[in-house]
Amino acid sequence: MKDYKNSISIKSPKKGLLITAVLLAQFGFAQTKPEEFKGVIGKTLADSKEYWPEPFTAPKGAPNVVWIILDDVGYGASSAFGGLIETPVLESLANNGLRYTNFHTTAICAPTRSALLTGSNSHKVHVGGFSHTIMSAGFPGWDGRLPSKNGTVAEILRDKGYNTFGVGKYGITPDEDATDAGPFDRWPTGKGFEHFFGFLGSATDQYKPDLIEDQAHVTPDGRHLSEQITDKAISYIARQQKAAPGKPFFLYYSPAAVHAPHQVAQKWSDPYKGKFDDGWDAYREKTIANQKKLGVIPSNAVLPERNPLIADWKKLTPDQKKVYSKFMEVYAGYLTYTDYEIGRLVNYLKEINQLENTVVFVMIGDNGASKEGTLQGAVNRQTYVVGETDETVFQNNLKRIGEIGTPETYTNYPLGWAQATNVPFKDWKQDANSEGGTHNPLIVYYPKGIKTPGIRTQYSHVIDILPTTLDILGVKAPESIREIKQDTIQGYSFYNSLNDAKAISNHKVQHYYIFGARAIYSDGWKAAAAHHPNSIEAKEALSDPKKAGLLKADFDKDVWELYNINEDFNEQKDLAKKYPEKLAELKKLFDEQAKKNNLYPLIDWSDVYQRKIHKTPGTEGKSAQELLTKTNK
Repeated sequence: MKDYKNSISIKSPKKGLLITAVLLAQFGFAQTKPEEFKGVIGKTLADSKEYWPEPFTAPKGAPNVVWIILDDVGYGASSAFGGLIETPVLESLANNGLRYTNFHTTAICAPTRSALLTGSNSHKVHVGGFSHTIMSAGFPGWDGRLPSKNGTVAEILRDKGYNTFGVGKYGITPDEDATDAGPFDRWPTGKGFEHFFGFLGSATDQYKPDLIEDQAHVTPDGRHLSEQITDKAISYIARQQKAAPGKPFFLYYSPAAVHAPHQVAQKWSDPYKGKFDDGWDAYREKTIANQKKLGVIPSNAVLPERNPLIADWKKLTPDQKKVYSKFMEVYAGYLTYTDYEIGRLVNYLKEINQLENTVVFVMIGDNGASKEGTLQGAVNRQTYVVGETDETVFQNNLKRIGEIGTPETYTNYPLGWAQATNVPFKDWKQDANSEGGTHNPLIVYYPKGIKTPGIRTQYSHVIDILPTTLDILGVKAPESIREIKQDTIQGYSFYNSLNDAKAISNHKVQHYYIFGARAIYSDGWKAAAAHHPNSIEAKEALSDPKKAGLLKADFDKDVWELYNINEDFNEQKDLAKKYPEKLAELKKLFDEQAKKNNLYPLIDWSDVYQRKIHKTPGTEGKSAQELLTKTNK
């Protein structure tokens, strides 16, 4: 906590008002002014005139809004975008709406969600990393605390006559605040959600979730979390429609799925038995063919080479194939089950005659497929164990193969399946330099507003969802929220593309940065630099003392690449040597955007794992792994 002794005095009670004002300012709260009284106050009631401000109500027939965001889903997972995992509900929404094939996220969950909810870049709203103690730092772009001047979509729509509900994963409440003692201003209910049911962290057990409702922790009932959040979402809407029929609502539906732990009932994973026995290489070939038929990638697209870390499936042992296939069967069942739960929500809206008047945005993933399951896959929560070899991990997985996907394990699939479900891109979640980390499917469904279903190829980013939603609703971004002056929203509306496939994207420049990996996009060109150590290399350094040197980082040694995304959408031809002037131009632009958006100082995984940031009371002597494990509970 800051030392305020030089800014205020607490000796004199006469200074109480000054003390209050300074404390509020120091903690980031703005004092609100009472609304102007427009009546008449006389000495008696006969001489006076009452004044009651008119409550703001949404226009009659205003559409409802549902934002659905899934977790850790690669571009090539869902059947709605050519993947081999059945998602019939998402397919139906896409077939009757729009598929946006050039939509982007930040490459990791908390920055994506902060950018989504505020319509501004993640570092600009202080969530360059996470709101977790170990992955936040005391700088404006890194402290993990959404400022009041960057209001959320829930705050905006609440004040425009909407009821606002959220269920599932939130992920941007500071760890220090996430107890029943609060403070609650950075819980969902402090950010505009009138009701919220879900969890505040980045990940949680699906059967024993760290569950909250509104402003208190609650006891889970033993059912799968996805079922619980769907029931709660339906109950919020049902209660609201009974009390105020026709009043519009905003729903943020954010399952933990399909982030680890991959836990799902066998009835969902069993139908996939044997479906992936031909391996991740075959999956990639089948998926890219499907994607071309659907038209969600160019017809001349070429599949990137298998990553050097990934084994040739044909060269694996029978036991390896058996274990790895089981991991994918569980993952697929988990995604199909998630689709089913989304279907329950959609069907309910249809039953109450609200679906036709609802704008639905579905973001299939808040980043690319996850590489956090390691090369072998995981059944244990801790994946960074000193002295533990890949063979040790594999033998444990083989021994416990029948438990994979059950409540007794903390399942995550092997890296080979992450590459497979990320077709047609290379690299993975966390890799902000690559389309594999940042390129996700987007579906927009709005029967009343979309004349002809189809495909849209305009470049867009997660910060564009909020301004597009406001445009659809005819709502102007507010200059202030509850008397707090607002920053300008940074996203660009793509409303003009809903009924014009040839509309030009207004979003011309976008930077990316996740713990060292970075990129800059400018009107079709992209410069990008991978950074070392990445999280896989950091894991090796943690588990093998002989590799501790991997934690040494040098940003100046990072190699920048250059791509013409308009002609080479999945980054196959590095043009850095051919166009050095263009690369220099983009690197300069990245620096400008970094300064503008509070990105500096550059913080990477090496800083996280060596505990160089946010050293708070209670964490002394604890390893990065201990704190990361606590973070993900």
